[in-house]
Amino acid sequence: MIRTLERYFQFESLRTGWRTEILAGATTFVTMAYIVFVNPSILRDAGMPFKAVMAATCFCAAFGSILMGAFARYPIALAPGMGLNAYFAYTVVKGMGIAWQAALGAVFFSGIAFLLLTFLGVRQLIVEAIPGELYSAVAAGIGLFIAMIGLRNSGIIVASRDTLVALGNLRDPNTLLALFGLLLMSALLARGVRAAMLIGILATTLAGIALGLVHWSPEPYRISDIAATAGKLDIRAAWKFGFLEIVAVFLFVDLFDNIGTLVGVGKKAGLFDQHNRIPRIRRILFADATATIAGSFAGTSTVTSYIESAAGVVAGGRSGVTAIVTGVLFLAILPVAPLVGAIPAAATAPALIVVGSLMMSEAGSIPWKNPGAAIPAFLTLIAIPLTFSIANGLAFGFTAYALLSIARGEFRRTHWLVYVLAALFIARFYYLARAL
Repeated sequence: MIRTLERYFQFESLRTGWRTEILAGATTFVTMAYIVFVNPSILRDAGMPFKAVMAATCFCAAFGSILMGAFARYPIALAPGMGLNAYFAYTVVKGMGIAWQAALGAVFFSGIAFLLLTFLGVRQLIVEAIPGELYSAVAAGIGLFIAMIGLRNSGIIVASRDTLVALGNLRDPNTLLALFGLLLMSALLARGVRAAMLIGILATTLAGIALGLVHWSPEPYRISDIAATAGKLDIRAAWKFGFLEIVAVFLFVDLFDNIGTLVGVGKKAGLFDQHNRIPRIRRILFADATATIAGSFAGTSTVTSYIESAAGVVAGGRSGVTAIVTGVLFLAILPVAPLVGAIPAAATAPALIVVGSLMMSEAGSIPWKNPGAAIPAFLTLIAIPLTFSIANGLAFGFTAYALLSIARGEFRRTHWLVYVLAALFIARFYYLARAL
């Protein structure tokens, strides 16, 4: 049995073993475990029950990671995506005034769309068509978006009638607590501590409790508490609220996150073939889509691949066993994770800022000296946080890239699908203008 599994996971060709894979899976888990706290904190702003979302987060991370490891055989873990959960909470629910149940319905439809597009080969075609600099710009723009939310939640920045935003009250105890958490997480990351964000969140929470800034009464927890979100998606209502736009953004952003992660982790692990292609990409996208559908039923936003999987690869992980171990660990903490409902915004806001800063590394891949690529990338990057909408950033970027390709006389050198997407975004702008 053991040898059969070793052959299935290609241990010999990948030059790995059980001990290495288990340690790598644990490393990935510790590195990305912050999502157990951060995701419910974001979705709580959408009115979703904190403990139920935390349980759903653990379940979906376990399901998606195990499916990716067992079926696609990649050392890539999945969980509810940062950026996607922000879009779900702040743009769809709070910005559009849509109930979170209907938003979960849109997540479900996006998962179905992912599956259909994967079977038809359309997702693979989109991967080949989209310019690489726009991938990087979206990732960096989402990083700014997440960091902006963290800065606001911590009180470091506040709204201003005169200047739009301004510096908050740095003498406020909760803001000082958030600054402590930010400094601690940053210092741990600088020293190479894998669990920096997890340690920072817990230490900041304990400091808040000791200082009397956290007011929380422990509540008895049952795994059945997940019922507060499980199966609550409203599929019928999802059709009534800008369905196509919402699903399209979930589709595009998840596609960018997933493929970017595959490229980054795959190259680091040496998993590309001799033609620089991603082997078994259909299985990878199938696992991603299936996990998203499971997430909509459990009660969380879109599930996607995590770049933190690179930590496991650095630790030696090469096969799907790494992802399976990560998933099992998420499953193991499922019974106790919702008991940490005392985590305050001052503890999770620094994690958002740190994650945002790490995502900004993608900006270095943009060819800034080439105006035809730099301008669309910049518009994408800057429009996402300033309009508080990932959809607007995508629309500006694709439209600018297509128009500049025509202006440079390089119409034929740009993939036809880019023009199709640009036309759809222009139609979206026209629709929004009429709706105002």
